[in-house]
Amino acid sequence: MRFTPWATRLVLTLSLSATAFLTACGSGGGGGSDTKVRLLNATRSYASLDLSVDDKTINSKVAYASVGDYATVNTSATAVRVLTSDVGTSISATAVPSAAGSNYTYITYGFAGAIRTTLLQENQDAPEANKAKLLVLNLAPDAGALDVYLTTAADCSLAADTALTTNLQGGSGSGYIQVNSGTFRVCVTGYGRRTDLRLNIPAVTLDSASVNSLILVASEGGVLVNGITAVQKGAVKNFANTQARVRTVAALANAGTVSSSINNQPLFTAAISPLIGDYVTTASGASTLTAQVNGVDKTFTAPALTAGHDYTLLVWGDPAAPKLVTLDDDNRLPTGAAGSGDVKIRVVNALPTSGLGLNVGFGAIASNVASGTVSATNTTGSSASIQVDVTIPTSALPIYTHSTLALPTGSVWTFFAVPTTATVATTNSPVPGMTALPKRERP
Repeated sequence: MRFTPWATRLVLTLSLSATAFLTACGSGGGGGSDTKVRLLNATRSYASLDLSVDDKTINSKVAYASVGDYATVNTSATAVRVLTSDVGTSISATAVPSAAGSNYTYITYGFAGAIRTTLLQENQDAPEANKAKLLVLNLAPDAGALDVYLTTAADCSLAADTALTTNLQGGSGSGYIQVNSGTFRVCVTGYGRRTDLRLNIPAVTLDSASVNSLILVASEGGVLVNGITAVQKGAVKNFANTQARVRTVAALANAGTVSSSINNQPLFTAAISPLIGDYVTTASGASTLTAQVNGVDKTFTAPALTAGHDYTLLVWGDPAAPKLVTLDDDNRLPTGAAGSGDVKIRVVNALPTSGLGLNVGFGAIASNVASGTVSATNTTGSSASIQVDVTIPTSALPIYTHSTLALPTGSVWTFFAVPTTATVATTNSPVPGMTALPKRERP
Protein backbone atom coordinates (compact mmCIF):
# COMPACT_ATOMS: atom_id res chain seq x y z
CA MET A 1 0.00 0.00 0.00
CA ARG A 2 1.03 3.59 -0.55
CA PHE A 3 -0.39 6.61 1.22
CA THR A 4 -0.10 10.19 -0.06
CA PRO A 5 -0.73 12.87 2.59
CA TRP A 6 -0.66 16.60 1.87
CA ALA A 7 1.31 18.45 4.50
CA THR A 8 2.70 21.88 3.62
CA ARG A 9 1.65 21.09 0.04
CA LEU A 10 4.93 19.33 -0.51
CA VAL A 11 3.54 15.96 -1.49
CA LEU A 12 4.99 13.10 0.52
CA THR A 13 4.59 9.45 -0.38
CA LEU A 14 4.92 7.32 2.73
CA SER A 15 4.94 3.53 2.80
CA LEU A 16 2.37 2.38 5.30
CA SER A 17 4.69 -0.40 6.36
CA ALA A 18 6.97 2.32 7.73
CA THR A 19 4.31 4.10 9.77
CA ALA A 20 2.09 3.51 12.75
CA PHE A 21 -0.78 2.61 10.45
CA LEU A 22 0.54 -0.93 10.03
CA THR A 23 3.66 -1.52 12.09
CA ALA A 24 2.00 -0.43 15.34
CA CYS A 25 -0.98 -2.71 14.89
CA GLY A 26 0.31 -5.88 16.49
CA SER A 27 0.62 -9.38 15.12
CA GLY A 28 -1.38 -10.69 12.18
CA GLY A 29 -3.69 -13.67 12.39
CA GLY A 30 -5.71 -16.16 10.48
CA GLY A 31 -4.92 -18.04 7.31
CA GLY A 32 -6.19 -18.63 3.82
CA SER A 33 -6.48 -15.87 1.22
CA ASP A 34 -9.44 -13.89 2.55
CA THR A 35 -9.48 -10.72 4.61
CA LYS A 36 -12.18 -8.37 5.93
CA VAL A 37 -12.53 -4.71 4.95
CA ARG A 38 -14.88 -1.81 5.60
CA LEU A 39 -15.05 1.92 4.78
CA LEU A 40 -14.91 4.88 7.17
CA ASN A 41 -16.08 8.12 5.56
CA ALA A 42 -13.99 10.96 7.02
CA THR A 43 -14.52 13.53 4.25
CA ARG A 44 -17.22 16.20 4.49
CA SER A 45 -17.20 16.84 0.74
CA TYR A 46 -19.61 13.99 -0.04
CA ALA A 47 -22.89 13.14 1.68
CA SER A 48 -22.21 9.42 1.37
CA LEU A 49 -19.67 7.07 -0.15
CA ASP A 50 -19.49 3.50 -1.47
CA LEU A 51 -16.60 1.03 -1.35
CA SER A 52 -16.11 -1.41 -4.22
CA VAL A 53 -13.61 -4.23 -4.74
CA ASP A 54 -13.14 -5.38 -8.33
CA ASP A 55 -16.37 -3.52 -9.21
CA LYS A 56 -18.40 -5.32 -6.54
CA THR A 57 -20.02 -3.03 -3.96
CA ILE A 58 -18.78 -3.87 -0.46
CA ASN A 59 -20.17 -0.90 1.50
CA SER A 60 -22.97 1.37 0.35
CA LYS A 61 -24.11 4.87 1.36
CA VAL A 62 -21.64 5.36 4.20
CA ALA A 63 -22.30 8.82 5.66
CA TYR A 64 -19.70 11.18 7.10
CA ALA A 65 -18.23 9.92 10.41
CA SER A 66 -19.87 6.55 9.80
CA VAL A 67 -18.45 3.14 9.00
CA GLY A 68 -19.71 0.27 6.86
CA ASP A 69 -19.99 -3.37 7.82
CA TYR A 70 -17.07 -5.70 7.27
CA ALA A 71 -17.10 -7.70 4.07
CA THR A 72 -14.86 -10.62 3.20
CA VAL A 73 -12.68 -10.14 0.12
CA ASN A 74 -9.94 -12.17 -1.46
CA THR A 75 -6.42 -10.75 -1.29
CA SER A 76 -5.99 -11.57 -4.99
CA ALA A 77 -8.45 -8.80 -5.88
CA THR A 78 -6.82 -6.01 -7.85
CA ALA A 79 -8.84 -2.81 -7.47
CA VAL A 80 -10.36 -1.01 -4.50
CA ARG A 81 -12.26 2.18 -5.25
CA VAL A 82 -14.15 4.70 -3.18
CA LEU A 83 -17.16 6.03 -5.09
CA THR A 84 -19.73 8.75 -4.64
CA SER A 85 -23.03 7.12 -3.69
CA ASP A 86 -25.20 9.33 -5.90
CA VAL A 87 -23.38 9.14 -9.26
CA GLY A 88 -20.83 6.38 -8.67
CA THR A 89 -17.83 8.51 -9.62
CA SER A 90 -14.50 7.19 -8.33
CA ILE A 91 -12.81 9.67 -5.98
CA SER A 92 -10.03 7.45 -4.68
CA ALA A 93 -8.36 4.22 -5.80
CA THR A 94 -6.12 1.93 -3.79
CA ALA A 95 -5.27 -1.78 -3.41
CA VAL A 96 -6.48 -4.80 -1.47
CA PRO A 97 -4.49 -5.60 1.70
CA SER A 98 -1.92 -8.30 1.06
CA ALA A 99 -2.24 -9.93 4.50
CA ALA A 100 -5.03 -12.49 4.85
CA GLY A 101 -7.03 -13.33 7.95
CA SER A 102 -7.19 -9.80 9.38
CA ASN A 103 -9.56 -6.83 9.61
CA TYR A 104 -8.94 -3.52 7.87
CA THR A 105 -10.67 -0.16 7.72
CA TYR A 106 -10.23 2.09 4.70
CA ILE A 107 -10.36 5.74 5.84
CA THR A 108 -11.25 8.25 3.13
CA TYR A 109 -10.55 11.88 4.06
CA GLY A 110 -9.75 15.34 2.71
CA PHE A 111 -11.80 17.62 0.47
CA ALA A 112 -12.92 17.47 -3.15
CA GLY A 113 -9.83 17.87 -5.29
CA ALA A 114 -7.55 16.37 -2.63
CA ILE A 115 -9.26 13.16 -1.50
CA ARG A 116 -7.03 10.50 0.06
CA THR A 117 -7.65 6.98 1.37
CA THR A 118 -5.46 5.23 3.90
CA LEU A 119 -5.63 1.79 5.46
CA LEU A 120 -5.85 0.89 9.15
CA GLN A 121 -5.06 -2.71 10.09
CA GLU A 122 -7.08 -3.79 13.11
CA ASN A 123 -5.24 -6.64 14.79
CA GLN A 124 -3.69 -4.93 17.80
CA ASP A 125 -3.56 -7.09 20.93
CA ALA A 126 -5.82 -5.84 23.72
CA PRO A 127 -4.15 -4.36 26.82
CA GLU A 128 -4.71 -5.66 30.34
CA ALA A 129 -7.74 -4.77 32.43
CA ASN A 130 -8.10 -1.09 33.41
CA LYS A 131 -5.85 -0.08 30.55
CA ALA A 132 -6.61 1.08 27.01
CA LYS A 133 -4.63 1.65 23.83
CA LEU A 134 -5.05 4.79 21.73
CA LEU A 135 -3.69 5.55 18.26
CA VAL A 136 -3.92 9.16 17.03
CA LEU A 137 -3.99 9.72 13.27
CA ASN A 138 -3.48 13.24 11.94
CA LEU A 139 -5.50 13.14 8.73
CA ALA A 140 -5.86 16.93 8.74
CA PRO A 141 -2.73 17.96 6.83
CA ASP A 142 -4.16 21.47 6.31
CA ALA A 143 -3.88 22.01 10.07
CA GLY A 144 -0.14 21.33 10.19
CA ALA A 145 1.66 19.62 13.07
CA LEU A 146 -0.48 18.99 16.15
CA ASP A 147 -0.11 18.16 19.84
CA VAL A 148 -2.74 15.99 21.55
CA TYR A 149 -3.52 15.94 25.27
CA LEU A 150 -5.65 13.62 27.41
CA THR A 151 -6.70 15.33 30.62
CA THR A 152 -9.16 15.05 33.48
CA ALA A 153 -9.30 18.86 33.80
CA ALA A 154 -12.48 20.87 33.38
CA ASP A 155 -11.06 22.77 30.38
CA CYS A 156 -8.13 22.93 27.99
CA SER A 157 -5.99 25.39 29.93
CA LEU A 158 -3.27 22.67 29.93
CA ALA A 159 -1.17 24.47 32.51
CA ALA A 160 0.26 21.29 34.04
CA ASP A 161 -0.57 18.65 31.41
CA THR A 162 1.88 16.60 29.37
CA ALA A 163 1.04 15.88 25.74
CA LEU A 164 0.04 12.33 24.86
CA THR A 165 1.73 12.86 21.50
CA THR A 166 3.48 15.91 20.08
CA ASN A 167 4.53 17.28 16.68
CA LEU A 168 2.15 14.90 14.91
CA GLN A 169 2.57 15.80 11.25
CA GLY A 170 -0.22 15.70 8.69
CA GLY A 171 -0.56 12.17 7.32
CA SER A 172 1.14 10.47 10.26
CA GLY A 173 0.15 8.42 13.29
CA SER A 174 1.33 8.35 16.89
CA GLY A 175 1.61 4.59 17.23
CA TYR A 176 -0.54 2.86 19.84
CA ILE A 177 -0.09 4.41 23.27
CA GLN A 178 -1.22 2.58 26.40
CA VAL A 179 -3.08 4.70 28.96
CA ASN A 180 -5.50 4.14 31.81
CA SER A 181 -9.06 3.33 30.84
CA GLY A 182 -11.69 5.93 31.73
CA THR A 183 -13.30 9.10 30.44
CA PHE A 184 -11.05 11.99 29.44
CA ARG A 185 -11.12 15.41 27.85
CA VAL A 186 -9.16 15.56 24.58
CA CYS A 187 -7.41 18.84 23.73
CA VAL A 188 -5.73 19.24 20.34
CA THR A 189 -3.41 22.21 19.85
CA GLY A 190 -0.95 23.51 17.32
CA TYR A 191 2.53 22.06 17.78
CA GLY A 192 4.26 23.65 20.77
CA ARG A 193 1.43 26.16 21.32
CA ARG A 194 -0.81 25.22 24.25
CA THR A 195 -3.10 28.19 23.75
CA ASP A 196 -3.63 27.44 20.04
CA LEU A 197 -6.65 25.21 20.60
CA ARG A 198 -7.80 23.31 17.50
CA LEU A 199 -10.28 20.84 19.04
CA ASN A 200 -11.82 20.41 22.49
CA ILE A 201 -13.66 17.12 23.10
CA PRO A 202 -15.15 17.27 26.62
CA ALA A 203 -15.49 13.50 27.08
CA VAL A 204 -14.02 10.49 25.29
CA THR A 205 -14.46 7.12 26.98
CA LEU A 206 -11.72 4.50 26.62
CA ASP A 207 -13.09 1.22 27.93
CA SER A 208 -11.05 -1.25 29.93
CA ALA A 209 -8.92 -3.53 27.70
CA SER A 210 -10.01 -1.64 24.58
CA VAL A 211 -8.07 -0.62 21.45
CA ASN A 212 -9.05 2.75 20.00
CA SER A 213 -8.15 5.25 17.31
CA LEU A 214 -8.65 9.03 17.35
CA ILE A 215 -8.81 10.30 13.78
CA LEU A 216 -8.28 14.05 13.29
CA VAL A 217 -9.71 15.43 10.04
CA ALA A 218 -9.78 18.88 8.49
CA SER A 219 -12.38 21.59 8.96
CA GLU A 220 -13.73 23.88 6.23
CA GLY A 221 -11.54 26.72 7.47
CA GLY A 222 -8.43 24.55 7.37
CA VAL A 223 -6.96 25.25 10.82
CA LEU A 224 -9.45 23.79 13.31
CA VAL A 225 -9.93 20.03 13.22
CA ASN A 226 -12.75 17.56 13.75
CA GLY A 227 -12.45 14.26 15.57
CA ILE A 228 -13.72 10.74 14.95
CA THR A 229 -13.06 7.87 17.35
CA ALA A 230 -13.05 4.23 16.28
CA VAL A 231 -12.98 1.13 18.45
CA GLN A 232 -10.97 -1.68 16.91
CA LYS A 233 -13.39 -3.87 14.93
CA GLY A 234 -16.19 -1.82 16.47
CA ALA A 235 -18.18 1.38 16.34
CA VAL A 236 -17.13 4.92 15.44
CA LYS A 237 -18.26 8.18 17.03
CA ASN A 238 -18.27 11.71 15.64
CA PHE A 239 -16.78 14.59 17.63
CA ALA A 240 -17.41 17.61 15.43
CA ASN A 241 -15.70 20.86 16.31
CA THR A 242 -18.06 23.33 17.98
CA GLN A 243 -15.83 26.39 17.61
CA ALA A 244 -14.88 28.95 14.98
CA ARG A 245 -11.99 31.40 14.56
CA VAL A 246 -12.54 35.16 14.21
CA ARG A 247 -10.32 38.19 13.67
CA THR A 248 -10.87 41.91 13.05
CA VAL A 249 -9.22 43.97 10.33
CA ALA A 250 -9.23 47.75 10.91
CA ALA A 251 -9.37 49.46 7.50
CA LEU A 252 -10.92 52.86 8.23
CA ALA A 253 -9.99 56.10 6.50
CA ASN A 254 -7.97 58.77 8.33
CA ALA A 255 -6.33 56.25 10.69
CA GLY A 256 -9.61 55.55 12.45
CA THR A 257 -9.37 53.33 15.53
CA VAL A 258 -11.27 50.12 16.20
CA SER A 259 -12.01 48.27 19.41
CA SER A 260 -13.94 45.02 19.20
CA SER A 261 -14.83 41.80 20.99
CA ILE A 262 -16.68 38.61 20.04
CA ASN A 263 -18.55 36.63 22.69
CA ASN A 264 -16.74 38.76 25.32
CA GLN A 265 -13.34 37.81 23.90
CA PRO A 266 -11.20 40.84 22.97
CA LEU A 267 -10.21 41.20 19.32
CA PHE A 268 -8.91 44.78 19.09
CA THR A 269 -8.29 47.57 21.61
CA ALA A 270 -8.08 51.02 19.97
CA ALA A 271 -6.29 49.56 16.97
CA ILE A 272 -5.19 52.26 14.52
CA SER A 273 -6.12 51.61 10.88
CA PRO A 274 -4.79 49.88 8.90
CA LEU A 275 -4.13 46.81 11.03
CA ILE A 276 -4.79 43.05 10.71
CA GLY A 277 -5.64 41.26 13.94
CA ASP A 278 -4.92 37.71 15.02
CA TYR A 279 -7.57 35.00 15.01
CA VAL A 280 -9.21 34.03 18.30
CA THR A 281 -11.13 30.80 18.84
CA THR A 282 -14.70 31.20 20.05
CA ALA A 283 -18.04 29.38 20.23
CA SER A 284 -19.91 28.85 16.97
CA GLY A 285 -23.55 29.81 16.41
CA ALA A 286 -25.12 33.17 17.16
CA SER A 287 -22.52 35.58 18.49
CA THR A 288 -22.35 38.73 20.59
CA LEU A 289 -20.33 41.53 18.99
CA THR A 290 -19.26 44.81 20.54
CA ALA A 291 -17.39 47.53 18.63
CA GLN A 292 -16.16 51.08 18.98
CA VAL A 293 -14.86 53.37 16.24
CA ASN A 294 -12.77 56.33 17.39
CA GLY A 295 -14.02 55.58 20.91
CA VAL A 296 -17.71 55.74 19.97
CA ASP A 297 -19.94 52.67 20.38
CA LYS A 298 -21.16 51.25 17.10
CA THR A 299 -23.92 48.74 16.47
CA PHE A 300 -23.01 46.18 13.85
CA THR A 301 -24.87 43.02 12.99
CA ALA A 302 -23.21 40.18 14.89
CA PRO A 303 -22.25 37.29 12.61
CA ALA A 304 -23.57 33.76 12.89
CA LEU A 305 -20.48 31.56 13.08
CA THR A 306 -20.36 28.12 11.50
CA ALA A 307 -18.29 25.58 13.41
CA GLY A 308 -14.89 24.87 11.88
CA HIS A 309 -14.79 28.09 9.83
CA ASP A 310 -12.44 31.09 9.94
CA TYR A 311 -13.88 34.62 9.71
CA THR A 312 -12.58 38.14 9.15
CA LEU A 313 -14.61 41.08 10.49
CA LEU A 314 -13.63 43.93 8.14
CA VAL A 315 -14.32 47.38 9.61
CA TRP A 316 -13.90 49.86 6.79
CA GLY A 317 -15.02 53.17 5.27
CA ASP A 318 -15.48 56.62 6.79
CA PRO A 319 -15.12 56.56 10.60
CA ALA A 320 -18.19 58.79 10.79
CA ALA A 321 -20.24 56.06 9.06
CA PRO A 322 -18.22 52.85 9.38
CA LYS A 323 -19.23 49.58 7.77
CA LEU A 324 -18.71 45.99 8.84
CA VAL A 325 -18.36 43.07 6.43
CA THR A 326 -18.00 39.48 7.61
CA LEU A 327 -15.74 37.41 5.33
CA ASP A 328 -15.71 33.61 5.40
CA ASP A 329 -12.02 32.71 5.11
CA ASP A 330 -10.85 29.57 3.34
CA ASN A 331 -7.43 28.91 4.86
CA ARG A 332 -7.08 25.36 3.59
CA LEU A 333 -3.87 24.63 1.74
CA PRO A 334 -3.84 24.62 -2.08
CA THR A 335 -5.24 21.48 -3.71
CA GLY A 336 -3.41 21.50 -7.02
CA ALA A 337 -1.82 18.45 -8.59
CA ALA A 338 1.13 16.83 -6.88
CA GLY A 339 4.27 18.86 -7.35
CA SER A 340 2.41 21.80 -8.85
CA GLY A 341 3.82 24.26 -6.31
CA ASP A 342 0.51 26.06 -6.05
CA VAL A 343 -0.11 29.18 -3.96
CA LYS A 344 -3.61 30.31 -2.94
CA ILE A 345 -4.24 34.04 -3.15
CA ARG A 346 -7.13 36.54 -2.90
CA VAL A 347 -7.63 40.30 -2.42
CA VAL A 348 -9.99 42.29 -0.17
CA ASN A 349 -11.10 45.77 -1.27
CA ALA A 350 -11.48 48.09 1.73
CA LEU A 351 -11.26 51.22 -0.44
CA PRO A 352 -14.12 53.48 -1.63
CA THR A 353 -13.04 52.78 -5.23
CA SER A 354 -14.45 49.69 -6.93
CA GLY A 355 -12.75 47.80 -9.74
CA LEU A 356 -9.73 46.63 -7.74
CA GLY A 357 -7.33 44.22 -9.44
CA LEU A 358 -4.52 41.91 -8.35
CA ASN A 359 -1.75 40.91 -10.76
CA VAL A 360 0.95 38.33 -10.04
CA GLY A 361 3.81 38.01 -12.49
CA PHE A 362 1.90 40.46 -14.74
CA GLY A 363 -1.02 38.02 -14.94
CA ALA A 364 -4.46 38.81 -13.52
CA ILE A 365 -5.38 36.89 -10.37
CA ALA A 366 -8.41 39.06 -9.53
CA SER A 367 -10.19 41.92 -11.30
CA ASN A 368 -13.10 44.32 -10.84
CA VAL A 369 -13.38 43.68 -7.09
CA ALA A 370 -16.07 45.94 -5.64
CA SER A 371 -15.65 48.05 -2.50
CA GLY A 372 -16.21 46.10 0.71
CA THR A 373 -15.89 42.70 -0.97
CA VAL A 374 -13.35 39.93 -1.41
CA SER A 375 -12.29 38.32 -4.66
CA ALA A 376 -12.60 34.64 -5.35
CA THR A 377 -9.59 32.66 -4.15
CA ASN A 378 -7.34 31.72 -7.05
CA THR A 379 -4.09 29.85 -7.40
CA THR A 380 -0.77 30.80 -8.92
CA GLY A 381 2.62 29.18 -9.11
CA SER A 382 5.10 29.53 -6.30
CA SER A 383 8.13 31.73 -6.76
CA ALA A 384 11.17 32.88 -4.84
CA SER A 385 10.76 36.36 -6.34
CA ILE A 386 7.86 37.68 -8.40
CA GLN A 387 6.16 40.97 -9.29
CA VAL A 388 2.86 41.61 -7.46
CA ASP A 389 0.66 44.66 -8.19
CA VAL A 390 -2.67 45.83 -6.73
CA THR A 391 -4.43 48.23 -9.08
CA ILE A 392 -7.47 50.53 -9.22
CA PRO A 393 -9.06 51.90 -12.41
CA THR A 394 -8.66 55.57 -11.36
CA SER A 395 -4.85 55.41 -11.19
CA ALA A 396 -2.26 54.69 -13.84
CA LEU A 397 0.06 53.49 -11.10
CA PRO A 398 -0.63 50.48 -8.85
CA ILE A 399 -1.54 51.36 -5.27
CA TYR A 400 0.79 48.59 -4.14
CA THR A 401 3.70 46.97 -5.92
CA HIS A 402 6.40 44.52 -4.95
CA SER A 403 8.89 43.43 -7.59
CA THR A 404 10.51 40.62 -5.60
CA LEU A 405 7.82 39.13 -3.38
CA ALA A 406 8.44 35.51 -2.36
CA LEU A 407 5.44 33.18 -2.70
CA PRO A 408 6.54 29.87 -1.16
CA THR A 409 5.05 26.57 -2.28
CA GLY A 410 1.82 25.76 -0.47
CA SER A 411 1.33 29.19 1.05
CA VAL A 412 -2.02 31.00 1.40
CA TRP A 413 -2.24 34.79 1.00
CA THR A 414 -4.73 37.62 1.42
CA PHE A 415 -3.98 41.15 0.19
CA PHE A 416 -5.98 43.86 1.98
CA ALA A 417 -6.33 47.07 -0.05
CA VAL A 418 -6.66 49.81 2.58
CA PRO A 419 -6.56 53.57 3.01
CA THR A 420 -3.57 55.18 4.74
CA THR A 421 -2.65 58.66 5.92
CA ALA A 422 0.58 58.68 3.90
CA THR A 423 0.89 61.70 1.62
CA VAL A 424 4.19 60.70 0.02
CA ALA A 425 4.64 57.86 -2.46
CA THR A 426 6.91 54.99 -1.41
CA THR A 427 8.49 52.06 -3.22
CA ASN A 428 5.68 49.64 -2.39
CA SER A 429 2.90 52.28 -2.29
CA PRO A 430 3.26 54.50 -5.36
CA VAL A 431 -0.15 56.18 -4.83
CA PRO A 432 -0.35 58.31 -1.65
CA GLY A 433 -3.27 57.53 0.68
CA MET A 434 -3.77 53.94 -0.50
CA THR A 435 -1.85 50.70 -0.24
CA ALA A 436 -2.27 46.96 0.26
CA LEU A 437 -1.24 44.86 3.22
CA PRO A 438 -0.07 41.39 2.16
CA LYS A 439 -0.94 38.79 4.76
CA ARG A 440 0.56 35.31 4.57
CA GLU A 441 -2.18 33.21 6.18
CA ARG A 442 -0.61 29.74 5.89
CA PRO A 443 1.52 27.83 6.58
